[in-house]
Amino acid sequence: MQPAKPLPPISGRGAPANPRPTRTGSPDREADGDWLDAAEEIDGAPPPLRTTVTVEHPKTIIARNASPDLGFDRSINPYRGCEHGCVYCYARPTHAFHDLSPGLDFESRLFAKPDAATLLRTELAKRNYKVAPIAIGTNTDGYQPIERDWGITRSVIEVLAETRHPLLITTKSDRLLRDIDLLARMAKDDLVGVAISVTTLDPKLARTLEPRAPHPRRRLAAIRRLTDAGVPTQVNISPIIPAITDHEIEVIMAAAAEAGAIRASWILLRLPFEVAPLFRAWLAAHYPDRADKVMHMVQDIRGGRDNDPNYFTRMKGQGIWPDLIRARVKRAARAHGMNRSFPPIRSDLFRPPERDGQMELF
Repeated sequence: MQPAKPLPPISGRGAPANPRPTRTGSPDREADGDWLDAAEEIDGAPPPLRTTVTVEHPKTIIARNASPDLGFDRSINPYRGCEHGCVYCYARPTHAFHDLSPGLDFESRLFAKPDAATLLRTELAKRNYKVAPIAIGTNTDGYQPIERDWGITRSVIEVLAETRHPLLITTKSDRLLRDIDLLARMAKDDLVGVAISVTTLDPKLARTLEPRAPHPRRRLAAIRRLTDAGVPTQVNISPIIPAITDHEIEVIMAAAAEAGAIRASWILLRLPFEVAPLFRAWLAAHYPDRADKVMHMVQDIRGGRDNDPNYFTRMKGQGIWPDLIRARVKRAARAHGMNRSFPPIRSDLFRPPERDGQMELF
């Protein structure tokens, strides 16, 4: 049997297809489906894929987790889905809960939570609330393109700054510089830490791997701006992809150190649920010469599977190759003075808001 013909890349998008969410049994959404503009085809090609945003009104905004391998137990996701379109994104399967595809739907049919700041204020005002750092950007990026117009992430940070609540941010966007006034103010009291994710410094690879994320050099420039403003910032080399980006580890760390990053973290490629076939299709379209090699290496570090969901090994993998990556990162960190720790994030300065929005005086 002849191998399936690789799907052609879709300009400006990461996923090569829109497969159904396998856990809900929804039908596939084809190229003439409801996620395309209603415009007619141009020169035989389908019209551009537009981004749509649906307003969501959740009852609460703080998500809790009990994962023992995460450095936080609560997070806020101002948006569902992510227009950055990173083909490897482990959050893609979450769109299945909306009966939407983890493919193109995930990066084009987005959900926004404009009530996030109000909900946060209500939750922080509860008498039994116990303070610990809130993480933003651990599922979908709080600084994806639609943040420019919606400003939900900023409204959340305004509440956290007002109440002097500790905050952790992970992003692959320099759009957070718009909020540098708030972050710098919080940093003076050791209330914030930022991680900027850099997967590759190769702009050609970045355009296909994470097509709507800002250029890697802009992210490095953001590290410089943040550190100059006193905001402790690290580089997150994530994900490291075997035979695609692993050769860039030392180069990325050197560039990040020059930009002022105080430390580095790393995560190996994760391919949960429907992400694995999307990534395989991306490999077939962009790296057919090494697609089999990449997946063999992935399976070697994941116990023979495409993905390892187990705590403590899901981020770093197991075996000789992850051990080598760990040694390389440690060596480069020592060489560039990036083996420091983040300043401890304080939780003792918190001042709960009143339910009517007024701060307590005593």
